[in-house]
Amino acid sequence: MRRKGFFICVEGLDGCGKTTQTKLLVDKLKSGYNAVYTAEPSQGSIGRFIKEYCLDAEQRVSSVVEALLFAADRCEHVEKVVLPALNDGKLVVSDRYLYSSLAYQGAAGVDLDWIRQINEHAIKADLAVFIDVFPDTVVQRLKPKRSVMENLGTQRRVRDVYLRFVENGELTRIDGNASKARVGEKLLKLVLGFLEKTC
Repeated sequence: MRRKGFFICVEGLDGCGKTTQTKLLVDKLKSGYNAVYTAEPSQGSIGRFIKEYCLDAEQRVSSVVEALLFAADRCEHVEKVVLPALNDGKLVVSDRYLYSSLAYQGAAGVDLDWIRQINEHAIKADLAVFIDVFPDTVVQRLKPKRSVMENLGTQRRVRDVYLRFVENGELTRIDGNASKARVGEKLLKLVLGFLEKTC
């Protein structure tokens, strides 16, 4: 089934400003597009379970279990939120998507091809953006409360995986080390440029 709308995902390390920038982007896009914000983990029952069972746990669970849970949540998210909005002609912007699983569970040693396989029902984003911030910076921002994945070693490994997707053209990188306003300008310019060429 051909989608009428456009699907954009915004990726990045924890604490990179991704959620703030994604919400600001949607607010700015609403002046010219029927734009909606969504996020992963989703607000569905599986997404809520992930937040409690995986992200708020004192000890990180098996990375394979993480990958399976995120894939299940993504499938539900796409079926119940993303696809209906796209079929209504909306511009859907997701705060995290498939590349988060590839980066976080991939950095933990899970095979990337297997992660893609269990996410085969996840539709491809029309544009995938990576807001790149130095791991040392994000870990400082996250103090004192961090999830089990928010330590320097993990964030460095995750960034390395993200950058591999930038190199192969799957992700478009934006330097997130600039001011909040400047990063927002870059993100908006990138998205508007993509939409102007595509529409």
